Amino acid sequence: MIKVFNRWESDKIKVNDAGLVEVINLKPVLVPKTGGRNTEVKFWKNKYNIVERLINHVMIPGHKGKKHKLTSGRCSGKGVKAYNIILRTFEILEKKTTKNPIEVLVRAIENAAPREEITSIEYGGARYSQSVDCSPQRRVDLVLRMFIQGAYHSRFGKKLSFEDALANEILFAYNTDQKSNAISRKLELERQAESSR
Repeated sequence: MIKVFNRWESDKIKVNDAGLVEVINLKPVLVPKTGGRNTEVKFWKNKYNIVERLINHVMIPGHKGKKHKLTSGRCSGKGVKAYNIILRTFEILEKKTTKNPIEVLVRAIENAAPREEITSIEYGGARYSQSVDCSPQRRVDLVLRMFIQGAYHSRFGKKLSFEDALANEILFAYNTDQKSNAISRKLELERQAESSR
């Protein structure tokens, strides 16, 4: 039987959120690193194991606003470094919850993925914000980015390892605690979308 990192089973985990079943891939893979071999396929991100997508987000956490804020230090794009960070994060999650850390990650994604967001529409020179539904693939991408950015933000200027910060972020989202950056951002986005319907 193939296990992720040769330690945790992922094929028996069920995704409860019906909208995310197609985009959270839990196919067992020994080393979650494909090296971009699926990019010729439509919706290629959905072919990657969810653990690999998290590893890819650790390497490049992305933009905040219009600036590429997080560029140095751990955001080096080194795959082995990101791989080891996620492995240690999963070990911490397993120690804290005594559950399969991949299942904890999936439940955290289900809890923290925003269902709606806002976009701006222009009519005759005036801009209005309009609420729109979030596509399933964007929901997963947003929540993974929010996990990583929340972990980087929470450890900034503190003696806290990135692995501990990321484990805390995922654990708070798993428990739907508003200390999680992803949960608080989700609630804020959905509140804004509700006011601009």
